[in-house]
Amino acid sequence: MKTHALLGFQAIEQAEKDVEQPVEFLALAKEIAHWHHERWDGNGYPDGLCGDEIPISARLMALSDVFDALISKRVYKPAISFSQARDIIANERGCQFDPDVTDAFLSNFDDFVSIAQKHLNDAPKR
Repeated sequence: MKTHALLGFQAIEQAEKDVEQPVEFLALAKEIAHWHHERWDGNGYPDGLCGDEIPISARLMALSDVFDALISKRVYKPAISFSQARDIIANERGCQFDPDVTDAFLSNFDDFVSIAQKHLNDAPKR
């Protein structure tokens, strides 16, 4: 599990070598792939970055990734409700997640729910 962040980064880096011209968004894609499991408090992986050391792209993906994982059914767990996911993320403010990113998520929670409902097959109830 902990190797997928580095493997994703390396795969994108390899793809960059195969293109004739630089593709600007791949720089963000590498940041996201590499550091989306870092934690605001420094207890993440692969590099143990903390706070503003973590690129903003990865901080945004970290929260989005967890939200999606919580509200989605997996073979190993059922989906949880949007409100339960919101509470879990709110409780991780300043620990797992950037406080500013968490505040933006909470302030725009209804938008996140609308987007999720549009794209989930088995969207949980509020």
